[in-house]
Amino acid sequence: SLRDALSQALPEYMVPSAFVMLESLPLTPNGKLDRQALPVPDRAALASSDYMPPVGEIEQSLATIWQELLGLERVGRQDHFFELGGHSLLAVRLVTRVRA
Repeated sequence: SLRDALSQALPEYMVPSAFVMLESLPLTPNGKLDRQALPVPDRAALASSDYMPPVGEIEQSLATIWQELLGLERVGRQDHFFELGGHSLLAVRLVTRVRA
């Protein structure tokens, strides 16, 4: 897959967390990339494995925090925070929420 090929050639932090296939890139009237017109990646575009629901109170609490921070409908036991779109600033917010 594209993700596997990039993972072999790039450091992990440079591999995109989501891939969306487009027929063409949306452009502004000036011919530049129209970033606002790009579609938001859905769950299918994100790196994922077979869904395994959180087990126990602690996992469910953590999954709820992840869902809120990442804007996802569900988060499973095998999901990877950074592959789902997390980044260092969200990780700091995650730690703050867990400690609260």
